[in-house]
Amino acid sequence: MTAPGSTAERDGDVRAPAPVLSLDGLGWSIGGATIVEDITLSVREGEFLAFIGPNGAGKTSLFNLISGLTTPTAGTLSLDGTDMTAQPAHVRARRGIGRTFQTSSLWPGMSVADHVRLAAQAARGGSYRLWRRASPYTTEVHGVLERTGLGHRAEVPAAELSHGEKRKLELAVLLVGEPRLMLLDEPMAGVSAEEVPALTELIRTLHRDEGRTVLMVEHHMDVLLGLADRLAVMHHGQLLALDTPQAVTADPEVQRAYLGEGL
Repeated sequence: MTAPGSTAERDGDVRAPAPVLSLDGLGWSIGGATIVEDITLSVREGEFLAFIGPNGAGKTSLFNLISGLTTPTAGTLSLDGTDMTAQPAHVRARRGIGRTFQTSSLWPGMSVADHVRLAAQAARGGSYRLWRRASPYTTEVHGVLERTGLGHRAEVPAAELSHGEKRKLELAVLLVGEPRLMLLDEPMAGVSAEEVPALTELIRTLHRDEGRTVLMVEHHMDVLLGLADRLAVMHHGQLLALDTPQAVTADPEVQRAYLGEGL
């Protein structure tokens, strides 16, 4: 098993790209309780790193630290070698960190296209007047909706979407901001079994065909095994293992962390 924080790069290989994201001893404690402890790892450009672990292991809390929603109480976080530990979420977003959440935060009465248009305006610093249909973002919005399979649902209110379509819309909102580093927190949550394959294929396309760097928390192991370059296992706020999916799922210590259940 590869030690947490190590990489598969060869010693002395100067061709290896610098990490997009580096965490060094990152931690968060509140009220005397340690939620995330001593997380050290790096993420390379174009890598897909998936996080697994029991409920309460600290996975979402770690995403909050990376995206800037929570300020760490220990350690450092760097983007492209620049220390961003103290920078707020909006600064990190401008530097290319994009995030989705476990629970949808869509406006039920707003159309699919207007969700993406609003996100484009926010990302580009444009006007928020949604009634201006001749928006300079029309082509961009249409392109993102086509990429995510929602082109035919552009004028449908978000309330009428299925769970799978809502997850696609969240990805569309994220993509219009052109993030370099995508944090996906349980994108399959609430999605029907019938919709999981299409959503999985969309995420695969964003990673492999568009070269997006992806960090993803997910409980569907069958989904992760077909997507991830590496798996990071969290348990009690700590990084228990970090290696290829094959090595991680065969590790006895990881099995014990899941109460003896096979992964």
